[in-house]
Amino acid sequence: MKRHDLLRAGLGLLAGTQVLLGLWILLLPDTFWKWRWVSYLPPYNEHLLRDLGSTNLALAVVLCAAVTTMERRLVLTALVAYVTASVPHLVFHARHLEPLSAASGAGLMALLGTGAVLPAALLWLAADPSAFRRPAPVAYRPKGANKSS
Repeated sequence: MKRHDLLRAGLGLLAGTQVLLGLWILLLPDTFWKWRWVSYLPPYNEHLLRDLGSTNLALAVVLCAAVTTMERRLVLTALVAYVTASVPHLVFHARHLEPLSAASGAGLMALLGTGAVLPAALLWLAADPSAFRRPAPVAYRPKGANKSS
């Protein structure tokens, strides 16, 4: 798989994740809150959860635009925005694992760690301008066209 394809697939995965997460938190904040990894830090605040859901959807819009256009500056901006959100989120939870069991804490760190490492790896791929070059289109020649003209 070429850099361009890996980059697009990774961006698509991040975008899809943000769409699903954003819709879940925005539309059903109480069910998101009931998830053990979220509710261990009370109190419940519907307003903040709905704000988080809409922010996730806003990031999804930028990621979807990056996937669609594969324009280098937009891809880099989308990935930097993702890392800017995911790294502090990871650090916060890493510092507040006490209420969780060891297995639950490890699962949370694996999930959030992936959410920080994947966009960082995609940034590394995007640093190479060749990830944005598309193969030259094949020229169309109708049947019977003279090849030597």
